[in-house]
Amino acid sequence: MQLIEYATCSTCKRARNWLNARGISYETRPIREENPTAEELKEWQKKSGLPLKRFFNTSGNRYKELGLKDRLSQMSEEEQLQLLATDGMLVKRPILVAEQAALVGFKEKEWEEKETVLSGRE
Repeated sequence: MQLIEYATCSTCKRARNWLNARGISYETRPIREENPTAEELKEWQKKSGLPLKRFFNTSGNRYKELGLKDRLSQMSEEEQLQLLATDGMLVKRPILVAEQAALVGFKEKEWEEKETVLSGRE
């Protein structure tokens, strides 16, 4: 299992604490230094079942600088994937990637619902 994160992100820290408290093992991957590829993002989107727009860090400075709030709806999914792959700071974090699931952002209730999948007890 892999936790794609930005080390100083408070939400990422809460996600790590949640995983550690449950004894769920994972490897970390720094999103800024090891930006996800378009192919990875496409795979994670499929595993998550979420629309691609949920993968954008809408509260980030880069998102705002690029005026993406108004532009995303006019872009194809392929264009959105390519854009996300250019800059890890555009990507919502953390992303927890397991064999059967991908969780985007940390919402404790959502993660608890997937805990059996994440811990390998399913």
